[in-house]
Amino acid sequence: MEAKYFPIQIEEKWSKIWADKELARPDSEDYFSQIIPPPNVTGTLHMGHSFQYAIMDFYTRYHHMNQKSSYWQVGTDHAGIATQMVVENNLRNQGKSKDDYGRDKFVDEVWQWKEFSEDKITSQMKRLGITVDWDKYRFTLDDSYYQGVIKAFVELYRKDKIYRGYRLVNWDPALKTAVSDLEVVRQEKDGLIWHIAYPIADSNESLTVATTRPETMFGDMAVAVNPKDDRYKNFIGKFVKLPFVGRKIPVIGDEYVDMEFGTGCLKITPGHDFNDYEIGKKY
Repeated sequence: MEAKYFPIQIEEKWSKIWADKELARPDSEDYFSQIIPPPNVTGTLHMGHSFQYAIMDFYTRYHHMNQKSSYWQVGTDHAGIATQMVVENNLRNQGKSKDDYGRDKFVDEVWQWKEFSEDKITSQMKRLGITVDWDKYRFTLDDSYYQGVIKAFVELYRKDKIYRGYRLVNWDPALKTAVSDLEVVRQEKDGLIWHIAYPIADSNESLTVATTRPETMFGDMAVAVNPKDDRYKNFIGKFVKLPFVGRKIPVIGDEYVDMEFGTGCLKITPGHDFNDYEIGKKY
């Protein structure tokens, strides 16, 4: 035995053996199956992937050794917007942009990147020696897979399990599309607190709202106060006039309002804030 461990020589040898060797399935009525969380074709695998795959590999081998027919589905995910951003960044590093290419040529660039990243990812998986079924490898934009997803959504829609409605979304002005919360990087920044007087309708009194977003006031649908706040609880149910436009909006009571922040009066703008959106649905 060698005194030193040579990972390249040893691991490449055994990873090739495992990749070429199909896991024999016992003739059993007991089954075990799992799906690999498909990694995005945005680059290469990282330590978290290898940690997760080691655990999943253990379960596949464990059930196989217990005479169960074991199956581990493998594949990669197109990742949509995230992959597009990677390709755009690559072009930007070359002093180019997607507009220089046009739609069709840019799509070709994306597919070329997909092939490059997919090759890196699958080679890393094989290097790990995981017991997946490579002959059943899938990509989430394969035609049959894509059509299967569409079919599932249509069936769910027809069964009233999903619906289309109005929702507050994260909008990307560069990509001109909605993006998920997972793709949003939130940052805290120092700002100013503006104090704005909202006149009480048919009264000489007013409520002063403290806000860091005065530019969204034209979308205000209510002013909220905490019902336990003795300063303002008598105003609940009344109306205030939205400054500049004079539109009447109600004063509502909700314990979400922090009595210690600002003036204790919170303007509710459902179209510009997720918390305001939830409050707006309640009232």
